[in-house]
Amino acid sequence: MPATAATPPTLVLVDDDVALRSALKFAFELDGYRVQTFASGEDLLAADLPSRNVCLVVDENLPGMGGLDSVGALRARSQDLPALLITSHPGPGLRRRAGRMKVPIIEKPLMDDLLIRNIRYALGQPPAT
Repeated sequence: MPATAATPPTLVLVDDDVALRSALKFAFELDGYRVQTFASGEDLLAADLPSRNVCLVVDENLPGMGGLDSVGALRARSQDLPALLITSHPGPGLRRRAGRMKVPIIEKPLMDDLLIRNIRYALGQPPAT
């Protein structure tokens, strides 16, 4: 079901970098999204997440459980939400794992509008004009 003005999509942002998390939350809210933020994979797994009209944006390098492992744990609980992995310098092993899980990798530093374009695609939204 497509989002309406009354029900904007929710972005679930998981990153332990407070400054980046705050900046992305602000930018996403300006774009009209609702945003839930978490500092760790464990916090994400403990949360009551929406079941539809949601996209995960998860940093790979988190304290404790990594981002891709967190997405995998959600999917093991039948929470198959669209997800994007943000990280710096992903190695071949991480790329293979993310590819098998169908989780696109967006490399840091986050430049231009690549992240928001991938979010829109994951949510089935039309490209911005």
